[in-house]
Amino acid sequence: QVQLVESGGGLVQAGGSLRLSCAASGSISSINAMGWYRQAPGKQRELVADITRVGSINYADSAKGRFTISRDNAKNTVDLQMNSLKPEDTAVYYCNAAVRTRWPPRDYWGQGTQVTVSS
Repeated sequence: QVQLVESGGGLVQAGGSLRLSCAASGSISSINAMGWYRQAPGKQRELVADITRVGSINYADSAKGRFTISRDNAKNTVDLQMNSLKPEDTAVYYCNAAVRTRWPPRDYWGQGTQVTVSS
């Protein structure tokens, strides 16, 4: 099992910045990738960014140039630095850990942290 603990959400003005952090514990060696997803009211949960254990990164088009995902393998944490925030970034942000080398493969999720960007 994997447990994920998120921090860093909050209220910020448009153009501001927030840094989200996610700490993983449990069967950490089984994690293939970690990432951040978000879900706004009335919308599907969508990938924001993810990063593999060796550092390969994917960003949503909406995040490119504004958000940066990073990891610290020694501390088993992943961060999402969010700059130039827009009201449309308002959502609950969820940390994700993807386990693909166990059966059945599964995803673990954090509790979610609210990000609200005011205009």
